[in-house]
Amino acid sequence: MILSLRFLFFGLCLAFITACSNEPGARQAKFYAFGTEIDVSLYGVSEEAANNTVNALEVSFSAVDNTWHAWRPSTLHDINRAIADQQTITINQDIADLIQLATSLAQNSEHLFNPAAGKLFELWGFHQDNWFDSRPPPTQQQIDDWILNVPNMKAITIQNGQLSSHNPNVKLGFGGFAKGFAVDQAILTLQNQGIHNALVNIGGDLRAIGQHGERPWIIGVRHPRQDGMLATIAIKGDESVFTSGDYERFFEYQGQRYPHILDPRTGRPADQATSVTVLNDNAAIADAAATALFVAGHNWPHIAAAMGIKHVMLVRPDGEIEVSPDMFERVTFINHDSAAIIRAID
Repeated sequence: MILSLRFLFFGLCLAFITACSNEPGARQAKFYAFGTEIDVSLYGVSEEAANNTVNALEVSFSAVDNTWHAWRPSTLHDINRAIADQQTITINQDIADLIQLATSLAQNSEHLFNPAAGKLFELWGFHQDNWFDSRPPPTQQQIDDWILNVPNMKAITIQNGQLSSHNPNVKLGFGGFAKGFAVDQAILTLQNQGIHNALVNIGGDLRAIGQHGERPWIIGVRHPRQDGMLATIAIKGDESVFTSGDYERFFEYQGQRYPHILDPRTGRPADQATSVTVLNDNAAIADAAATALFVAGHNWPHIAAAMGIKHVMLVRPDGEIEVSPDMFERVTFINHDSAAIIRAID
């Protein structure tokens, strides 16, 4: 019996039975990392096991945040300082593996997912704690100067545990990737502890394994322009659902809104979508793909094919919805009048 239905209005909405439910084995916990609330839902575990697991997850998320934070003291900060100084820096294999995965995803996305573009996000004021404060956008000349030397991940070299870059304009930032990686690490922690039915939600993006009792985990996708949900998706076994939207993070200046998803080709906020939802078994890949496909806009089927993504839903600025054939089979619309446009992935 469902005692309460809760919606987290970020990129996604999550519906689940709370820990105060009378249903045995249903547990929920919250904590904060990455500047957002993290919800962990477990099913079929004891209270003691749930508490031990959540403590381990807090440590895991904090470790990722401390390693990859873009503007506070972190390993990433040290890497960026070395690149700016044209110095090499020693990194461990875990960091090398993550950077190499990000490089592969960037190349497959034709660099629409571009973790090397940290200076562009810094230029727009998104790499700071008060990113939401009203401020003038950068001038066109500042943007043009950055575009003259657009950096990408091909400028990063890793050899024998040493990282370097020949391009001092590279500044790494993994905002479109690190959350997904952290969620994958959290799920791995759960599985190593023998937990098979769980959901980890970080600011509305999530990965779920198993089921919620006798039913699947049901995920609600937020409508980008209206209150409430646009659609729901039932999770099958082990899947991630990540959404990039122009409503999530932005600042306003003189009546105009400037979202945080930037197009490295123009140096300006991407404007051919209002939200993109990606379903994939890997959270890091889903995270990066949602960003890349949002930037791709109308050309998203081509980029999805290059990234190996089969489940995509894009909401256009005119309100029309485009979906891949595989996503059309999975999504249930609850707040959309016209038929979705099915577009084959190239």
